[in-house]
Amino acid sequence: MAEAPDVELLFGPLLIGVLLNTTLYGVMLVQMLMYFTRYRRDRKWFRLLALYLLIAETANTIFDIGLIYEPLIVRYATAKALEISPLMLRPDAALTVAISTPVQFFVAWRVKALTQSNVLPALICILSIASLVGGMSVTVNVSLQPEYADFPNFNPYVITWLSTTAACDVLLSTALIHSLYTRKSGVTPTDRQVDRIIRMTVQTGSITAIAALLDLFSFLFKPKTTLNFVWDFPLSKLYTNALLSTLNARPWHEESLRDTMNVLFEQTPTGSSSATVCPTRTKDSSY
Repeated sequence: MAEAPDVELLFGPLLIGVLLNTTLYGVMLVQMLMYFTRYRRDRKWFRLLALYLLIAETANTIFDIGLIYEPLIVRYATAKALEISPLMLRPDAALTVAISTPVQFFVAWRVKALTQSNVLPALICILSIASLVGGMSVTVNVSLQPEYADFPNFNPYVITWLSTTAACDVLLSTALIHSLYTRKSGVTPTDRQVDRIIRMTVQTGSITAIAALLDLFSFLFKPKTTLNFVWDFPLSKLYTNALLSTLNARPWHEESLRDTMNVLFEQTPTGSSSATVCPTRTKDSSY
């Protein structure tokens, strides 16, 4: 006879993960409001990306609430709740990579603009695409084999998804930090801003990479529990909030009237040293 699952380790992590997800969703809504209010003249595709992330994150949050409602309410006190994963758990991995991949591509675009190199952005995009394929494969396999007992069968797909997304985040952070560090000009206000952006890059890149690795290790080494979902459910929100915090760090409105700039989004000069920070800026700070 199969060993009965530990109810606390089965549903507890799911509930904690959903609570973290919804909390970060609230943080994201505040950041979205700030972005759409402040940067009305931003590039159209910036705003479309933000809108896409808002829609995708809303769907992700609805699914997460539904997946904990199903076993605790609809299937309460039934054997099915302990054996078969919730229906709304199945799109989780696909939705997560559908959110993380555009964010990683966006940052890869900034790396290309800052470094004028095609190699690093290409490697970043390859890792991101591998993560996308891995995440989609997880959703397909969970849909075909929804029993908790079958989850260890998905190890190759989970490893592909989470290891490549963590590697992508580390590479993104390293590339941004290096390119920003070399752009220090010796001008105190500009260098101070560069240092601030470097700190933010380290924090956001580290958080997403660590969360992905914790998700992976929990899945591999605690197979009879759902501990991995404590890290898995908030993962997409970490990517979206990281991107929005970067976009919202740019000068806006009254700030744009002062001689300030965000070196991460400056127009990269051509034919000059990458360590030179252009001291002029356009009236529209939306670039």
